[in-house]
Amino acid sequence: MSDRKTKGMHRSAAPIQKNDIVTLRIEEINNLGCGVGHLPDGRVMFVRGTATGDELTAKVIKVAGSYLVGRPEHYTAVSPYRTDADCPAYPACGGCVYRHITYEHELAIKKNYVKNAFCKAGLPDVVVEDVRTTGQIVSYRNKAQYPVGNGADGMIAGFYADHTHRILPTDHCALQPPVFSEIVRAVCGFCDRYGIRAYDETNSTGLLRHIYLRQGTLSGQVLLCLVICGDTLPHANALCDELTAAFPALVGILLNHNLKNTNVVLGERYTRLYGKDTLRDTLCTLEFDIAPAAFYQVNHDAAELLYGIARERAALTGKETLLDLYCGIGTIGLSMADGCARLVGIEIVPEAVENAKENARRNGADNALFFRGDVGDDGDVSSLLSRAEAALGTLDVDVAIIDPPRKGTTPALIALLAQRQINRVVYVSCDVDTLARDCAIFRQHGYEIGTVTPVDLFPRTGHVESVVCLTRK
Repeated sequence: MSDRKTKGMHRSAAPIQKNDIVTLRIEEINNLGCGVGHLPDGRVMFVRGTATGDELTAKVIKVAGSYLVGRPEHYTAVSPYRTDADCPAYPACGGCVYRHITYEHELAIKKNYVKNAFCKAGLPDVVVEDVRTTGQIVSYRNKAQYPVGNGADGMIAGFYADHTHRILPTDHCALQPPVFSEIVRAVCGFCDRYGIRAYDETNSTGLLRHIYLRQGTLSGQVLLCLVICGDTLPHANALCDELTAAFPALVGILLNHNLKNTNVVLGERYTRLYGKDTLRDTLCTLEFDIAPAAFYQVNHDAAELLYGIARERAALTGKETLLDLYCGIGTIGLSMADGCARLVGIEIVPEAVENAKENARRNGADNALFFRGDVGDDGDVSSLLSRAEAALGTLDVDVAIIDPPRKGTTPALIALLAQRQINRVVYVSCDVDTLARDCAIFRQHGYEIGTVTPVDLFPRTGHVESVVCLTRK
């Protein structure tokens, strides 16, 4: 046999390339809503919009070193977890990733996601409970930011299409309350009648950038904030008259001035056009005033479920000093203030600190003090606690609550909590990967990791909240 023939017999199959058609079985779904399968050569392929158990042919649209991305072509078998999507904006807007599967399967995916995060962080022994949920999967959000643009027939508003800055016009989102869509349509119609143009980031022309809405779930109050690239809004009085007549729930209409050529939604300056610059809502039987920039959980009922679990883990007896870090407007800490001797909250957003102080006064929490400070990467928490001690005397913290942003907390803060020998740290997290990473650092400082309880504050999306108590040995 010639060398040429021998080489031909051992030659491997041609490598898979872009635009090739491959056959695939979906083994699981990741937190981006992409089905995951393996090709015969062992590489992973991601196909968005598929479900566990789907068998299909897919067109390769991207080839990377260790993985490929495909687009469904033809299904030969359909997953038993599939269901009809219940939102006209899905899947183009990218906000939801699980509307094509049953909610029960989504909860199983999220539990597995949490377990995998702790395994990847070297913590396979950590116990993860089933995901807790209120069961509400539509109209649960109390906050929305709608980008606006100039369409062929007038102003359009909606959401950015996934991974783009192209506005997907829509007057309905399954996650938002219906009144939001009605107000957005009214604002766009008003702007068309009065010749007010949307801001165009490509040539820096126009005025209105975003329509920002918040609602008090129990109070029903609505706060409208129009983000503009300018100092004034033409015909503002007429706008306020029209909107307040049509929507009695509006308690305030504000302008936010964002003059920068930036993707950041909100600027730093506000002008009140009508009513109040905050709205009020009731959470865990307490009343809270909420400013536009202040953090407030977007899912009211699930937040009450989350805070109830956090309170259980804190195990307060009425004698403790409770430290609430990243406290926002004070919601978590104040929900526990009646169970501790003293509450100290620290938050970076000045408006939120003032909200927290007023919320403490309104709810009779005389044992609560709030300070402005950065507990993030550049913050000096030790000096902030020293300020608290100057006001309170010796500050022996028994229990701390931390509810950081997605990037998690810092090794420096964890070391400080350990140095102060704080017995229990209740960690509330909106990103399980950074939670698991931080829990590994807590363990290095002598803390035991309790049971992790996922809570579904964001049904139909890839996000899941989690609560865990870390206890000093």
